[in-house]
Order: sequence, then structure tokens, then C-alpha cells
Amino acid sequence: MITLKNVVLRRGSKVILDSASVTLNPGEKIGLVGRNGAGKSSLFAMLNGTLHEDGGEYYIPAQWKMAQVAQDMPETEQSATSYVIEGDVVLLAAQAEVDASEASGDGDRMAHAYMDLYDSGAHDAQARAQALILGLGFKLSELDNPVNSFSGGWRMRLQLARALMCPSDLLLLDEPTNHLDLDALVWLEAWLKRYQGTMLVISHDREFLDAVTDVTVHIESAKLTRYGGNYSKFEDLRAEQMALQQGAYSKQQDKIAHLQKFIARFKAKASKAKQAQSRVKALDRMEKIAPLLAEADFTFEFKEPANLPNPMLSMQNAFFGYPAPEDAPEGTPPTVIVQNVSKSVLAGQRIGILGANGQGKSTLVKTVARALAPISGEMTEGKGLNIGYFAQQELDVLRLTDNPLEHMIRLVKEVTAAGKLGNQPTREQDLRSFLGNFNFGGDMVKQAVGSMSGGEKARLVLCMIVWQRPNLLLLDEPTNHLDLATREALSMALNEFEGTVMLVSHDRALLRAVCDEFWMVSRGGVAPFDGDLDDYQRYLLDEAKRLREEAKKSSNSPVAPTATKKIAVSADTASAKPVFDVKNASGKKEDAQKRQQQSEAAKPLRKDLEKIDRQMQSMNSEKANLETLLTTSKSPAEIAQAGKRLKVIEADLAKLEERWLEVTEKLEAVAV
Repeated sequence: MITLKNVVLRRGSKVILDSASVTLNPGEKIGLVGRNGAGKSSLFAMLNGTLHEDGGEYYIPAQWKMAQVAQDMPETEQSATSYVIEGDVVLLAAQAEVDASEASGDGDRMAHAYMDLYDSGAHDAQARAQALILGLGFKLSELDNPVNSFSGGWRMRLQLARALMCPSDLLLLDEPTNHLDLDALVWLEAWLKRYQGTMLVISHDREFLDAVTDVTVHIESAKLTRYGGNYSKFEDLRAEQMALQQGAYSKQQDKIAHLQKFIARFKAKASKAKQAQSRVKALDRMEKIAPLLAEADFTFEFKEPANLPNPMLSMQNAFFGYPAPEDAPEGTPPTVIVQNVSKSVLAGQRIGILGANGQGKSTLVKTVARALAPISGEMTEGKGLNIGYFAQQELDVLRLTDNPLEHMIRLVKEVTAAGKLGNQPTREQDLRSFLGNFNFGGDMVKQAVGSMSGGEKARLVLCMIVWQRPNLLLLDEPTNHLDLATREALSMALNEFEGTVMLVSHDRALLRAVCDEFWMVSRGGVAPFDGDLDDYQRYLLDEAKRLREEAKKSSNSPVAPTATKKIAVSADTASAKPVFDVKNASGKKEDAQKRQQQSEAAKPLRKDLEKIDRQMQSMNSEKANLETLLTTSKSPAEIAQAGKRLKVIEADLAKLEERWLEVTEKLEAVAV
């Protein structure tokens, strides 16, 4: 077990832990929660040995193997599959021992080395790695792509897959869901539920914590408090504690009265029914989350929009996607992602946009936000439409060298130039005060955005959106980098918002709290999703399972790809019917002579191909027998000999496969 007894931990002059004590038992799955800056990541650094305690006693079993997600961005030309396989440090050590034992010539050592290699899972390492990669949202066609060919977010997914690949007794996960879509998040939950070791996870996703943890450790005031149960249980217990302190609820009373007044006034009015229902949701959750909101760095609200056009937006036979690259040859068509969209967005709607990774959710939102032009079709905006757009990557709208005040001043100029300025405050002092409402006070208004944390950048984007008084909110993963308290503040603000919301998020608590209906983006189209989020999770798990099975079949059948290629070539060659523009008999004769020459040239190649096939079939059969032999009780000498022979066969097979491809290419060239 892991024990901390009266531990003191400092980072610089700041005391992170002060006489903190807690016990974590083997096999427990622990959620580590607390405000931003409370010391969660510092505690992880102590557990992995990066930091050392300044006082007290700290113990972790020396024999435990630890796995965690590396925070550096990988830079390598390795394939995605090879990179993830290398995360299995036990397998790498076993392979290194095999190489060393062969160099030593020690039969006993070789026997043990080959047994350890087999026990470490060498036979199915590729299948395991590819199952992880596919589960985290990659496509089958990307399994062998170089790591450097992926964007930063996708490389971080590979870092996560690499950590999961490593056999471990202790798994440390710091915000593992930040770079994941909902489909990858659902898969990760299922994987972590099956994990057998001890797990500590830092996350600001309440449903994720509820799904994968059974213990919660809260960091507050430099102390550690252990709660039995997942995050919701912790929240209930903490709410009961804070209920004794009535002052913690006083901040919420005005909001509760406001919500009740709105519900009573508009619940029976058809045009406001959905908004009233959203406020019922907010009221139901208000008392429970009051303690958490009391901790929030800030709370905010969206001002009532100046007008509410209805419909907000109408799309007719619209095609969404990306134009051809500037350096593409002339005439290159655009890339269509979503097509034939005919839908309307109405005033007061709260729409959650669902869809597996890569189906076009962000493309749809970007087009509605005017960041992309539709490829074709009609998009009609309601008069006075004012869009507030939160991009999936905050850097899409932020300038790293500018400070918050410069962002607000530039925003004022842009809105004024567009003729969309209402009664928003525009003086510099007004803008400073407005930024202060979002905790950008003092020197922070002059701090370069590039030096800010992810949460601070997200907060600045929210500040800029709120100032514009939009009537249509387009939010693409707005909770990335936001802590739990700020997520709750955002949820409450959205439920009180008078306008329309379109939301893409992997935060299911936010989707459930805010959205009244869902649109599904899949197979190149957009359609209503009639089920709930639980139905959607089942759909995503089924899809992930199907992809894993495909990858497993592919990796477990090394001869299958060549066999398939051979069949394809043979079929193409046999069924090919060259079409020539023949006008006379001499032309036909020339064609016949050409086919005869091709047939003569192809004969030795076909014989060579058949010979290679027979050799590969024989070697694969011997390889299977040797792998079976390594699992049986044989003498060290026999096992060492089998291991050596297996290595030779694998090398010869690789050469034969290369030779097979060369001959196949020549045969195809002859047949042209």
C-alpha cells in the first residue's frame, strides 16, 4: 500500500502539503480532486520521484512498477504502432535479455530469456498496441503512420496509449481526458475499469471520475482527506459537511430566487418552455453544487441578448468541408466531410452535437461559426444573428503575444467596425473591470497570453464571448482545461442563457445538464439522435470493439496480407480484358503478339511467386510449432535451440515477404 504520514511538501516557497496523511490500498482506483493550484500535480511528482518530501514519512512498495503519461511531445519517425509497443518496458527488457543471452552463448540463459520473452506477451504485442491506438480514436489506415505526422493532440493520445501499454502496479493519470473526444473517452473508461492495479487519476470530468474511481482524495488547505466512494459520493458527503456552514449557501440564494421567478413566469409559455425547463434543471442541481460553486474562482452569466431571431439559422442542401490546399494542382476538388444538411436552428434550442471522432462535428460548428465557408448549398442567417464561438483550440482566436486588455480592445474595434456594438462597455477602465469579473485583475491584464495556463486562456475566451452578448453560442469542447468548479459555473450560466446553444463536448455532465436534444454527425450527414447519452455510449463501445477486432485479425495473420495481394493480382491478371481501338486485322495480330509476349515474360515470375509461397507456408507452419514448443516444459537446451531457430525464421520470413512484393510488382508491370 501507499502511505503518507505527516508529509510536508514544498514547491519553492509554497507549502503544498503540511503534515498531510493518507493511506491508499492496493487495487484501489483513486480520484485526486481539488482546486487548480491546490497541489494535485505536485503530489503526482512526489509519487513518481520527481519531487521529494520535505518532512514526514512516505512509503510506496519498491517492487511496484509504475506507469504514467509522459508530458513531453514525442518527436520521432517511428510508426504509431512501434512507438506504442515500446511503452511495454517489460517486453523491451525481455528482448534485450534475449539479445544478450545469444551473444553470451549460454544455453540456460537463452532458455530462460526466450521463456521470459514469451511470457511478456511478445506474441500479441502488436495486437495489444493497435487495440489501444484504435480505441483512442485513430483510424486503421493510421496505424503505421510516423508519429511526427500527427498533430500535437494526437501525439498526446499516443503518449496515453504508450502508458496504458506498460504493465504496471501503479498507474498515474493526470488529466487523461483533455485531448479525447467522447468516443475515445468512453473507450478509455471501459479499459480503466478492467485495470487490475492501483490507479490515481486527476480529472475535472465528474462522470469520468464516477465511472472509474471508488475512492476520492481531496486536497484542501495543504491537507489530504480520504472519502470512500466516487466523485458524486464525495460531493454529497462534502455538501453535508458544508450544510452546517450556512454562509456557504448564501451566495446562491439570489440565483435560486431568480430561477424560481423565471420558471413561474414562463413555464406555461410555449416560446419559453425549453428555457424554463433548463432552469428547472439548474434549480434541481443548485443546492447540491452550491459548495463547489462557493469554491469557484469566479461565477458569471450571459447577458440577455439584444434580440432573438427565429429561426436563428437555416441550412438547405448544405455541403461542409475544406477547400483544396493552395499548393494543390488546379482543378483539385474540395474535401467534403458532411453533406446534404437541411436543418434549422431555432431560438431557445439547446443542441448537443454527437458523433464519433473524425465524422465532422467540428467542421459543422466551424461552418456555422463562419470560420469555414460552405462548399455548396444555402445557409440563411436570421436578422440580427450574433454568434459567440468557443473554438476547440483556444489558440484559434487568441494571440500569444497580446495581453487580455489588448484582446478586449481589439474585440471592441472589430465589433464596432461590423456595426454590432450594443450597449457593451467600451472604455479602457470598463474593459479592465469586465476582465476583473473573470479574475484578470492587477498585473494579469498586461500578461502575455502565451505565458498563461490552459485554464486561464479558456477563461479569457469566455470573457470575450460574454462581452459580445451573443444570441447563438457555438461551443466546441469548452471545458478543456477548466476545473470542476469552473465547469459548474459554465453549466449554470448556460442554463440561464436566453439564447440558443450548440455544444460539442466530451463532458457528459455538461451535455446532460444543458442539452435538450442531440444531433448525430455520422456517415457524412446530420440526423436527430433519439436516444440518450447512455445509448450513445453503447454505440461508441460497439464501434470501438469492431475496430479492435479488425486490427487483431490483421496483426494475427501475417500471411494474410500477402495472400490477399496474390489473389488480387491473379484475379486482375486473369480477368483483364484490354480494350484497344482496333480497326483492322493487322491491329488484332499485333495485340495477340503483345499478349503472347506478356504471357511468356510472366511465366518465370509466376513460378518464382509459387516457390516463395510454398517456402512461406512451410516457414509459417514451423514458426507456429516453435511458438507452441516454447510454452511447454522442455530442457533449457531445447528451448534455447527453439528460440534461436524462431529468430532465424522470422528474419527469413521478412526477406521472403520483401521478395514476394518485388516479384508481384514485376508481374503487374508485365501485365500492363
